[in-house]
Amino acid sequence: MTSPSPPSEDILSQFQLFLRAEKTLSDNSVQSYGRDLSKFLLFLKNEKLSWAKAREADLVRFIHGQSQGGLSARSLARLISALKAFYKFLIVDGRAKKNPTIHLSSPKAWFSLPKFLTVKEVLTLLRQPDPEDVHGVRDRAMLEVMYAAGLRVSELVGLRVDDIHLRDDFVLCRGKGGKERIVPVGGAAVEAVRKYLEEARPRLLKQPTDALFLTRRSGPFTRQGFWKMLRRHARAAHMTAKISPHVLRHSFATHLLEGGADLRSVQLMLGHSQITTTQIYTHVSRDRLRKVYDKFHPRA
Repeated sequence: MTSPSPPSEDILSQFQLFLRAEKTLSDNSVQSYGRDLSKFLLFLKNEKLSWAKAREADLVRFIHGQSQGGLSARSLARLISALKAFYKFLIVDGRAKKNPTIHLSSPKAWFSLPKFLTVKEVLTLLRQPDPEDVHGVRDRAMLEVMYAAGLRVSELVGLRVDDIHLRDDFVLCRGKGGKERIVPVGGAAVEAVRKYLEEARPRLLKQPTDALFLTRRSGPFTRQGFWKMLRRHARAAHMTAKISPHVLRHSFATHLLEGGADLRSVQLMLGHSQITTTQIYTHVSRDRLRKVYDKFHPRA
């Protein structure tokens, strides 16, 4: 016998506790799943349906509506993952007998190829921060590390001073689910961080903290703060395309593969649990090769 249905706010809160405790998801992932589930619960309310009795057809209708509303393939894939996790939680908790998500399949997110910068564009972006300004020194170090290690923005702003190992040229990164990985960084990033630690961070430090990158108020950077800083420098570089932190991460992976790196190594550096996630970048490289071939081969 299933338990009575609690209010939507309660079930959402309990689901998020489940994600943290049982699936050990990061706070960012828990929040994203929470937003997705809130949309679903609102849909059910508008349709006068309960989550305990929703059928597969109801879920398909909801997902189709989100797709028609312009949700990307990648976001739809996350939405379906959230629904699957939600109904797994309901089954485990004894709140539902049937799982309407069993036959739901995720859209092929790799068809939506990631945006990335050319090497020249990256170098132009990296030259924008003012090397004579304390904030410029910090910004340059952050951008160098982001591109050198292919970090997610949450991983970058979460770095601590002890996570950067300048002598051995690597950074210790905490990814999704609290998983740690070691990623090598190049000489340019090492020098940029060394300059930041010696010249800029002591001037920004107003209270004890182990956060590596500090704001004007001496606190750790937020994801939104880095986004604003990145967009400011992208505008200064006269970049017309929409630039996001993930574009730098995509650029890191794409440039490695184009330079001859093997897929497994790139997977480890990106912190992907499945190599199929990393394979998206092989499609990017193939797409570029096709354009080069069509442009330059006399018999194309």
